[in-house]
Amino acid sequence: MLTEKGDLMPGWIPVFRAIPWMELLVAAPSIARGARRLWTEIRKPPDADTTGERGDRLQHLESQVEELKKELLASNQVVKAMAEQNERLLEAVGILRLRVLVLTGVCVILLALSIAVGIQLWAA
Repeated sequence: MLTEKGDLMPGWIPVFRAIPWMELLVAAPSIARGARRLWTEIRKPPDADTTGERGDRLQHLESQVEELKKELLASNQVVKAMAEQNERLLEAVGILRLRVLVLTGVCVILLALSIAVGIQLWAA
């Protein structure tokens, strides 16, 4: 990426440092635990308590609906946290990619200069 002056991203180091690496590393285990908990909750077999009076069954169904709402909210939070973490990782990968391109360019320039100096020293 070029700036207005035409130089190759002179401010990439502050951008790289601005990534909240500690937050990213700290959030990863909690997101994994939340996803694991969500997965175990989803895999639980449904209750087979369908006997009883109509009022009892209705009460039981209402409690199940409330529990499902809580699980849906929890899963939404896990998905949101995972999406945010994914976005941060993509930003970091983009910055690292740019960094590799810059370093490759510098290496090519240094290689060309060293070859030119070697040829001049050999000819002298």
